[in-house]
Amino acid sequence: MQSKGVLDCEQWYNSLMKAVCAWLTDRLDQQLHVYQLKTLIKIVKKSYRDFRLQGVLDGTLNNKSYETVYNRLTIEEATAAVSAADGLQGITMRDSDEEEG
Repeated sequence: MQSKGVLDCEQWYNSLMKAVCAWLTDRLDQQLHVYQLKTLIKIVKKSYRDFRLQGVLDGTLNNKSYETVYNRLTIEEATAAVSAADGLQGITMRDSDEEEG
């Protein structure tokens, strides 16, 4: 049985991903600026890792909103890699053992 703290974290995580998903949906017809993209990647990856450390289960972490956000950011990342002169400077949605600063 999960504790109340974990359930609160699950609700918080779900709210966060729904908010990011809604923000991206509102801008579906616009490409993200590289700064927006880099910031969102950091927020989403850090949130995922931190909530996982708090005991939120993978089934909750990988919800529909997260999948939608992940897919959009991955597409935006590929577009930015092709069109941006300086790229994303090593910031990516791919998992790695290294934490971004």
